[in-house]
Amino acid sequence: MADHHVYVIECADGTLYTGYTTDVERRVAEHDAGEGAKYTRGRTPVTLRHVESFGSKSAAMSREHAIKSLSRAQKEQLIDGDDD
Repeated sequence: MADHHVYVIECADGTLYTGYTTDVERRVAEHDAGEGAKYTRGRTPVTLRHVESFGSKSAAMSREHAIKSLSRAQKEQLIDGDDD
C-alpha cells in the first residue's frame, strides 16, 4: 500500500518546495495555512504540482532527497511530465 508520499508545491513567489508526508491533502493545507515548513511560511498560497507515492517511508525519503538534488529546470521537467 502506497502510504508514503513525496510532493512538490509551488509557492506564491514561484519557488518550488519538495516534502514528504503520509497525507498530501492535509500537508498542503498546512502549508497554505502558514503551518507547514518554515520555508513556505509567507510564501502562500501554495499549489500542489507533483506527487509520487511509495510503499515505504525509506523509499519516499530517498526520492525526496533525489528530487531536492535536482536543478530547477529538472524539477520543472518532472512536473511537466505528470501528464504522461
